[in-house]
Amino acid sequence: MQMQFGVPFRRPLFMIAVASLLFGCATPNKQLPAATRTAYVVMGENGTAVARLLTTDAQCPVIRFDTREVRMEPRAVPGSMPLRTTISAAADSKPSEFPIRVCEKSIPTDAQKATIGDISLPLPAAEIKRIVVIGDTGCRLKKGEAAYQACNDSDQYPFARVAAAAANWKPDLVIHVGDFLYRENQCPADNPGCAGSPWGYGWDAWRADFFEPAAALLKAAPWVMVRGNHESCVRAGQGWRRMIDPRPLLPGRDCNDTANDETGDYSDPYAVSLGGDAQLIVLDTSNTSSGVIPEGDIRQIKYRDMYGKLEKLSQQASYNIVANHHPILGFFASRDKQGKVTVWPGNQGVQSVFGAINPLIMPPRINALLSGHVHMWQEVSFSSPHPTQFVAGFSGTMEDVVPLPVELPRGATPAPGAVVEHHSSWVGGFGFMTMERTGTNQWEAKVWDTTGHQVNSCSMNGSHSACELVQVK
Repeated sequence: MQMQFGVPFRRPLFMIAVASLLFGCATPNKQLPAATRTAYVVMGENGTAVARLLTTDAQCPVIRFDTREVRMEPRAVPGSMPLRTTISAAADSKPSEFPIRVCEKSIPTDAQKATIGDISLPLPAAEIKRIVVIGDTGCRLKKGEAAYQACNDSDQYPFARVAAAAANWKPDLVIHVGDFLYRENQCPADNPGCAGSPWGYGWDAWRADFFEPAAALLKAAPWVMVRGNHESCVRAGQGWRRMIDPRPLLPGRDCNDTANDETGDYSDPYAVSLGGDAQLIVLDTSNTSSGVIPEGDIRQIKYRDMYGKLEKLSQQASYNIVANHHPILGFFASRDKQGKVTVWPGNQGVQSVFGAINPLIMPPRINALLSGHVHMWQEVSFSSPHPTQFVAGFSGTMEDVVPLPVELPRGATPAPGAVVEHHSSWVGGFGFMTMERTGTNQWEAKVWDTTGHQVNSCSMNGSHSACELVQVK
């Protein structure tokens, strides 16, 4: 019991009731989280910079742009979502609780400074010259696969160290190529590597898997956030729509009701200007299939429409980088029980739809692809007229353990008609990738480990790339 002026102090019942309302379905007996104020900047359609704040405050605060103050707009109120169908069995799922208020405000293009109280927000540069690329950052807890990553061990789950090292590089922009949340199922109590970890798709898991370890990098630069399959509606889609998606949060697109997933699982492409007649185009391929998408599947309709919009957006700049989660022109490897390694091609779902429109799969003005999903770093360049592909799914999630061969099998291709010119990879190492502009259509890409030590360097010229090392050891 608290003491006030030397006498017992009891909170009035109406204060308890108000506190309960502010945190949705929280009960009076449930301990509420400590005060939260997490701010970041998300880049959205037409390069609009959106200031976001996650807070346990009772209302959205004022944001200051230079000398002008305006109140932030509420995006989502605290609440507990009813249990919905997930990728896991019902016994291994739980309702998603979000005891936080999400506030937002578009940042004026002429703003020189933006602050929320004592929090200073990073603003987009007129010309983006330094980019950090990360992906697949969450700690993997998956019962069906018996995959329990040691979330409590920073060596085995090093995302916080990766984010801090990437922040020290002082980027103008951060691109996350998807898969933010992996703590899907409860860690067994007798597993010291992850015992006690938050799990599920609510705020506690989002905070542990992304917002806390990414804190230094969220402060360093604006972000482009790409949706991965772990953010589809049957997984962490509710949190994605509430906190990450740059577009307005609308009923039916919020992933709360399974009946609306054919809307919630898809988003239109959008472009973010990089300056200097270059731009980044973001694709939501989170719900693609690993195999060919059959006729009559809604993804046929959605991805055909996506291709048309992608091609139209690509007309806006002479140099175009596409960011999506699933590598369309990358490789991955598997090993059978006899030890034979098989190299597999890029995402067959997107290829099957895009390839029916254009045999080269991507529109002709696309120069480079940035993806994740495969838990390694990879570069593939082509002598055929295909864009260079980079894969950066190596920033925290349990790594793939089958290395790609130094020399690809004869005739290996990630897609029909794609002729590999250069290939480089790093399997089993955690880190981040950077891109630094060196010319109109030229970039220098580098690969860094968790300590910020460079392990590989690549040159990008137009649609082609080549790296110093074929394979990082």
